[in-house]
Amino acid sequence: MSYQWLEQCIDDLEKHGHLVRIRDEVDPHLEMAAIHLKVYEAGGPALLFEKVKGSKYRAVSNLFGTIERSKFIFRHTWETTQAVIGVRNDPMKALKNPFKYAGTGFAARRALPLKRNGLPEDFEEISISDLPQIKHWPDDGGAFITLPQVYSEDPDKPGIMNANLGMYRIQISGNDYEMNREVGLHYQIHRGIGIHQAKATRKGQPLKVSCFIGGPPAHTLSAVMPLPEGLSELTFAGLLAGRHFRYSYVDGYCISHDADFVITGEVYPHETKPEGPFGDHLGYYSLVHDFPVMRIHKVYARKNAIFPFTVVGRPPQEDTSFGALIHELTGGAIQQEIPGVREVHAVDAAGVHPLLFAIGSERYTPYQKVKQPAEILTIANRILGTNQLSLAKYLFIAAQEEEPLDTHDEAAFFRYILERIDLRRDLHFQTNTTIDTLDYSGTGLNTGSKVVFAAAGDKKRELCTEVPATIQELHSLVTNPRLVLPGIVAVQAVQPFLDHQQCADFMKQLSDAVIEQGGLPDCPMMVVCDDSTFTSASIANFVWTTFTRSNPSHDLYGVNESIEFKHWGCDNVIIDARSKPHHAPPLLADAEVERNIERFFKADGPLG
Repeated sequence: MSYQWLEQCIDDLEKHGHLVRIRDEVDPHLEMAAIHLKVYEAGGPALLFEKVKGSKYRAVSNLFGTIERSKFIFRHTWETTQAVIGVRNDPMKALKNPFKYAGTGFAARRALPLKRNGLPEDFEEISISDLPQIKHWPDDGGAFITLPQVYSEDPDKPGIMNANLGMYRIQISGNDYEMNREVGLHYQIHRGIGIHQAKATRKGQPLKVSCFIGGPPAHTLSAVMPLPEGLSELTFAGLLAGRHFRYSYVDGYCISHDADFVITGEVYPHETKPEGPFGDHLGYYSLVHDFPVMRIHKVYARKNAIFPFTVVGRPPQEDTSFGALIHELTGGAIQQEIPGVREVHAVDAAGVHPLLFAIGSERYTPYQKVKQPAEILTIANRILGTNQLSLAKYLFIAAQEEEPLDTHDEAAFFRYILERIDLRRDLHFQTNTTIDTLDYSGTGLNTGSKVVFAAAGDKKRELCTEVPATIQELHSLVTNPRLVLPGIVAVQAVQPFLDHQQCADFMKQLSDAVIEQGGLPDCPMMVVCDDSTFTSASIANFVWTTFTRSNPSHDLYGVNESIEFKHWGCDNVIIDARSKPHHAPPLLADAEVERNIERFFKADGPLG
């Protein structure tokens, strides 16, 4: 079935056992988020909060909490949507198999946006203060909208077919924002709305913005989709929803006729206000920074509107399902965009952007057996220059050879790389460059470094499967050594991190001590962390700790390290993954709120 609006989806999910109603009043100050997090962690259902304290509107969360539920929501349009995207990525598919793709043209035409006149009859004008004021984490700067579809048009080419629909969090209370008159828009680099604002600023004009909330779930997913050239987010929204995206213009602003709520307003040139803090998807707070402020024009709500929200934090969270859906829908898009690449995997447990795994071809010298990385270095540069992939800090890339490889088998992929990498030749840094806005391990907002670990050719070493005796003997410098994976050991430093100079001196002592003990031929990677027991407890803990708390240029050290003709190399890599003074604080739940929500999970409660 095609959902015309959000409530139809909610009724369908409830009918099939995918949704639970919470009829008791729930406080939007931390309680709703805490309930959501606990239910998500248990793999539980979508949640409809029927009584939100301080608001007449209901709220729904965890709609996309499992990949199975997400695909159930799109079960009638999934295959057609995959086919259309597949043809867009590779038009030859339609020529090779015309009957399989015969319906894609009709589906794409049916998905084109459909213009209407005026406001929908069931829309009413409301205020920002009427919305559920959901605060997610204890130190958040106020209430946020976390599943918006933020719409803007290209000032040079106005119209819906050149518009951008993106998902950028919106702060609706707190800080210096004037309630009901202003909200904060947090959009990061490489975002379409930023291009539109830059053009409007050059013209000396404000940028008109519409924020849609709710509507068919397909519209929410479309706001986060990386789409092939020529396929707009609004067309994709119609395609996945199975019906046209319906819209009109009122006072010069685009109004979605399918949304539950619409906020319209303008972003003026150079007008910013402090936004944040906000508990973000890396598992830390993003701190207070100046971001664009939107002056509110009008706010609309559908009769009996429902407010969708999610909670982000240390992965996995509900947005993990977005990533899985995108991967399934887009399929071979990355192979079409970057010749030679076989697979790219943004590791969710590491916060997505900090860590990428990739597999590429080595075709430069087909007449001889591959001996060292060549083509995969070209591919690595392409990956790190492509859209959101360019925000990565660590890229581990391997050549596809006889042995089957799967980047989603993270333990096996680490092992494959570490067995083959030449640490004096195969580490390649990019310094003073761009990283994720939300990543505070770098040298400033949006700034840090990258490193490529590249591996090709024959196995060079056997990896240790227990903590080497050499590391056991380093107890005057490091303690509690723990095996993380074959070839990777986590340790705790006896000295705290004070600054990078003190750290460099300490790492030199550690390097000298390893050399004095005879080296570590079977342990190519050592991680210095705050808690090696925690870090080694799971692959998820390891990748989260190591790759969210280190900046390659500043925090990678090496045993017997050297620079030859401007190329850095070593015998063993040491990553300093300790928390540092400039890092953002990790997200911690409020103990009192955790106790308060236990009532919902008792045997006689709605979630018991």
